[in-house]
Amino acid sequence: MGVDGCGQLAKCILILFSVLFAIIGLGMAGLGIGLRLSADTRGLFDVDLKTQQFVIFVVVLIVLGGLMVLVSIFGFHGACSENISSLRVFAILVAIIAGVEIGAGVLVYMRSTEVSQHLGEVYASIYAQFLNTRDSSLGTTLKIIHQAFDCCGVGGGLLEVFVRNTCPDKSLWDAITNPGCPHVIMNLFEDKAPMVMGFFLASGAIMITALVCSSLLIKGIKSALSAPTYVLLTTSTISHIPPAPAVYPALTVTVPDAEQV
Repeated sequence: MGVDGCGQLAKCILILFSVLFAIIGLGMAGLGIGLRLSADTRGLFDVDLKTQQFVIFVVVLIVLGGLMVLVSIFGFHGACSENISSLRVFAILVAIIAGVEIGAGVLVYMRSTEVSQHLGEVYASIYAQFLNTRDSSLGTTLKIIHQAFDCCGVGGGLLEVFVRNTCPDKSLWDAITNPGCPHVIMNLFEDKAPMVMGFFLASGAIMITALVCSSLLIKGIKSALSAPTYVLLTTSTISHIPPAPAVYPALTVTVPDAEQV
């Protein structure tokens, strides 16, 4: 059994999408597991209501990465073996992920102010826990955040005296004018909210494209299964037909009588 035409093209695209989903899923799951088990962020998983957003983010990252890998397995198996059941499971999972991504993108854009405030609160909670415990893992986490956002503490380089050793190494004037991290994180997310929404919508569009390809492939497989079987007669086939036996006329023999001899 094999599909042709549009179904064959959809099959190739679906295999490429499955490989892409597997790479993305493994990357997301690996990042989430790394954040969960890393000594730099392990302290954030202590019971604290103000850091639950980070914990939820890591858990969602791991679950979504595993789901992407599962989707890629069903898609690859369904496309390579032309299995309709696997393709249907793939289509259902892809539709769910596409809906979640599009909804999340729109929700993040509409509530960008609230989300940015939550991110600022997460940083403030990490900062406060470090001041209370002086945990080295939290200090390393602060240093990573300071380097990533080019900021320093809560009050900025001019007022910050508690976590100055975790701030970026700069000249005296740059260190003094270095802004506080909550303000930088909140403004950065609000400014990049349209870009974040665009990323989610683009991901949803890719998922919808994969969904369309799976539907076309399922249609092609059904058409190949329902097509009647014909025997094609060619000149080479006809040439091998044995010739018909020759028919000769009956031979009549006249025998003279004895009296005539």
